[in-house]
This record gives sequence, structure tokens and C-alpha cells, in this order.
Amino acid sequence: MTSAAALPAPAGTADSAIPPGRRKPGAIARSLVQLTKPRIIELLLVTTIPTMLLAARGLPSPRVFAVTLIGGTLAAASANTLNCYLDRDIDAVMRRTAHRPLAARAGRGTIKPGEALASGIVLGAAATLLLGLVVNWLAAFLAAGAILFYVFVYTLGLKRRTASNIVIGGAAGCFPVLVGWAAVTGTVAWPAAALFAVIFLWTPPHFWALAMRFRDDYAAANVPMLPVVATPQAVARKILIYSYAMVAATLALAPYAGWIYAAGAAGLGGWFLAEAHRLRRRAGSAGAPSPMRLFHLSIAYLTLLFAAIAVTALLPWGRW
Repeated sequence: MTSAAALPAPAGTADSAIPPGRRKPGAIARSLVQLTKPRIIELLLVTTIPTMLLAARGLPSPRVFAVTLIGGTLAAASANTLNCYLDRDIDAVMRRTAHRPLAARAGRGTIKPGEALASGIVLGAAATLLLGLVVNWLAAFLAAGAILFYVFVYTLGLKRRTASNIVIGGAAGCFPVLVGWAAVTGTVAWPAAALFAVIFLWTPPHFWALAMRFRDDYAAANVPMLPVVATPQAVARKILIYSYAMVAATLALAPYAGWIYAAGAAGLGGWFLAEAHRLRRRAGSAGAPSPMRLFHLSIAYLTLLFAAIAVTALLPWGRW
């Protein structure tokens, strides 16, 4: 396995690329926040909050609720920061990520690699201790496991080696539902596992659609995302297969979640499958739909699906 120390310093990201003179604390703070990928954290919270409501069948303890969200945010920030540190060489190559602080060229960077590494480690330690000391150690260990999985299994182990990188590595993004459930109940029950499966199966269609749009970026960085090594038709076919499996997983939760959720999951699933079929029919042809349409739809889909979970949990008459 490649070690962080063995990674080559990307062009323009060495300490000498940072403008000489005193750096402004505000600029450093903004860069550190940017490394945490706040938009991804928002999506993780979208899945954590409804899971906690469902586990509690209502509102959990305000203390547990607040600390779990803070701890989850810190854990996700840690994983994302460490990912930016380890991927700073390929981030500098890809247009989509070239603006990130560690990848900024021509002296625009404000963060040194060592600072990013330290920040990621401190954030992870803070998340683990906060969840363990205030909530419970199961939630803390799951959060720590998510960080380690994202860094060592996905970023270091799979991303640059196999087209199955996002299929296996995407499991890291499923941990927040386990953390949320464990924080409320102290256990991990089958509904949490079902939610884990939903996000696990949702991740490949979501990310492959993005990778189809930025295929040239990944190819330039020698990252074997599926759209780099397979035809658009093959990618669209796999997106459709995973989409059907994802919808089946959402419906498996219906007996526990209730009829409001079941109706929402069925309707949203039909919407998602219609777009996946559309992409499959026209992939690689002239006038093919932009894969970004499915990418953006996938975000809306997951948000609305978990909103239905929250509504079901808060409204007792929504149950069977």
C-alpha cells in the first residue's frame, strides 16, 4: 500500500509555492475549511439526522442529537481533509479539483501539506473523543472506522488501482447512518443496515455519472474510474443495474419505516429509474443526455428519500 510519505509533491503545492511573507489567519482558516469539502458534509448530515429520528421514533435527546451531528461533522471533515492531503498531486492535474488549496498552482496556495495533515488528524481525534465521551463508544468507533476506511481502503488502497474503487470505497459514506443509529440506541440494528445498503448502492450511479462528465480529468490523472476504462454504454448499463438494486433496498425498509416512507420510496425510485433508463438508452449516441442530469437528480433523490424517513419518524400516523 502506498504511504503518504511516498507521494510525490504535486507541482505548485510544495511549501515554496506559498507566497513569501506572513499569511493571513483568515485565509488559512478558509483554506482549512475548504479542504473539509463542506458540500459533502452537508449530504452526510442529510442522511444522519433522519436516521436518528427513525431510531428514536421521534426526537432523540437534544444532547445526543447535537453532539452526534458535531462529531459526525468533525469525522467527515477529517476524512475529507486527509483525502485532499493524499490526493494533492492528482487534484492539481484535474480541472474539477485544481482550485483546492493544496492543489493551487502559481503560488496561490495558502496551506502547507503538513498543516493539512495535522488538521485532518486533529479533527479525527476530536470527533472520536467527543462521540465516545459524550454519546457512546460504539458511535465513536464507527466514526473512526469511517475515517480509516476512507483514507486507507479507498484513497490509498483502491482509488488509483481499480475501477471498483468507488464501489467498495464508497462504503465510507455509508457509515454516518450507522453512527446516527448507534448514537441513539447504542446498537446497530437491521434498519440501520438497510439504510447503509441504500447509500452503498446509491453511490456508484451518483459518482459514475459525475465521472462520465469529467472522464478526461480522471484519465489525465491516471485514476481508473469506470468511465475511463469502459464505454459510456457499459457505464450506463451498470448505473441502471445499481439503480434497481438501490430501489429494492429502499423498499426493504418499508415494513419498518411506514406507509408514508413506502409511498415516497416507490415514487422517488420510479423517478430515478426513469432517468437511469434514459441515460442507458442514449449513452454514447449523438444528443445523449448529460450524465450531470442524473448526478444532480441523485442528490435530490437521496435528500427527498431521507426527508420521507424523517417525516415518517415524526408523524406516528405515518406508520403501518
